[in-house]
Amino acid sequence: MKRFLPEAIGCVMALASSLLLARVHPFGDAGLYAAKPAETPISSRASIPPEVRAILAAKCAACHSAQTSAPLYGHFAPASWLMERDILHGQEAMNLDRWDAYTPALRQTFAAKIERDAKAREMPPLQYRVVHWNARLTEPEIQTLVGWAHAMARLEAVAPGQAAVEGNPLHGRELFERRCTGCHSLTQNREGPRLQGVYGRISGTVPQFAYSAALKNAHVSWDETSLEQWLADPDVLIPGNDMDFLVTSPQDRRDLISFLRQTSGK
Repeated sequence: MKRFLPEAIGCVMALASSLLLARVHPFGDAGLYAAKPAETPISSRASIPPEVRAILAAKCAACHSAQTSAPLYGHFAPASWLMERDILHGQEAMNLDRWDAYTPALRQTFAAKIERDAKAREMPPLQYRVVHWNARLTEPEIQTLVGWAHAMARLEAVAPGQAAVEGNPLHGRELFERRCTGCHSLTQNREGPRLQGVYGRISGTVPQFAYSAALKNAHVSWDETSLEQWLADPDVLIPGNDMDFLVTSPQDRRDLISFLRQTSGK
């Protein structure tokens, strides 16, 4: 009994210290213990279909909105610190409470990213799913998100009667930096292959990049015509590829192609 008492006191002191340290925020305060807004995650006024909003609220809002909360383990450090780090990174990357404040192009980019992560089963992240097993996306939920993302991609269009003009590489650079760098870099392989030199290259040939079998076997030479078809709808040009993003505006496609051609020295 005498030996047990110091151990019990030590455990109580450790728990108390962990509880107090949880009020320290080395990565920033994610509001785990603050009063939550009365409104449900993702405003019902947001321009997101109700069925999609329900999925995002249930599976994504814990890290991508103000509707954060601390489960029992989240009241103790260092678990609370890791939670706050992930939440703050998630809100910085995409905050669903601000959905309608984002530009249409950025909403389209986010929708495409959600689709990619859902199809790859990388959303929610593995460490979250390990603890919250019910956060896993079901196949019907994934298909709902895919259909929504495709619909979002087709919202942007050139105004009727708008004349086509030659590609503008400066605007193409802006588009690339705003809408493509989430997956691509000019000089490094990321989720997508490096794109410097893509104009004039054969598809599926960047070293040390894991292409889909469809793209690796397509042997498409990337030029004005093939890049136009690819950006307009990758699945039409090469069915079965892993590219889930498309550019619906013909002028934006011309501008992007002009920029990619310039960076390839063509």
